[in-house]
Amino acid sequence: MAKPMLPADTRLLADAEAVAAEACRLIGDAAQQAIRQRRVFRLVLAGGNTPRRCYQLLAATEQDWAAWEIFWSDERCLPAGHPERNDRMAHTVWLAQVPIPAAQLHPIPVELGPEIAAARYGALLAEGPPFDLVLLGMGEDGHTASLFPQAAVQDAPVIAVHGAPKPPAERVSLNYQSLQACRQQLVLVCGAEKSSALAAWQQNARLPIARSVTNNASLLVDVAAGRLAGLKQ
Repeated sequence: MAKPMLPADTRLLADAEAVAAEACRLIGDAAQQAIRQRRVFRLVLAGGNTPRRCYQLLAATEQDWAAWEIFWSDERCLPAGHPERNDRMAHTVWLAQVPIPAAQLHPIPVELGPEIAAARYGALLAEGPPFDLVLLGMGEDGHTASLFPQAAVQDAPVIAVHGAPKPPAERVSLNYQSLQACRQQLVLVCGAEKSSALAAWQQNARLPIARSVTNNASLLVDVAAGRLAGLKQ
């Protein structure tokens, strides 16, 4: 039998609401520690539906928002302000409601096209220190950010993605090394549709999520997603 490959800090929680609440708490703790030590908290956001509730909960917390700096792990190549963009979702449910300075919000400029956006975002990331926290999710096929199974590995820190199996086909994503260039990772996996991929990850399948996650990551899983992997509270 393959050795289980999930992070040592894997926590099974009752439901998606519990995952969101714990993620909100952990992000707040990481922010306080980073600001205390370095006077800035550099956070990379995940897209998709899973982190939405966490973002809503963060909007209702009291934080030293002026010290937060926000990045994104990936973006869909859609016009600025499009409702299906990851940055739009975060802005609507959270960022528009808190006083993070606009200059400290760094959306990926995908409206310029994937190649130009990837190059500009890569240059931006090269200017700063490692991220404090990278937030990741996982798709039903084991993808994370816009790194999909069977896609060729690219060395650039931020990559242009063409032919993604989920629409839109064109995207921009941080690569594996960039997602790991952080002090801490937090991974959220919710829903029964994720259970097969989570079980495959546990059995050492070379899924994009497995290639992205560091050994010291924290993984929060709800019961629905964890059932096939045999996770217990």
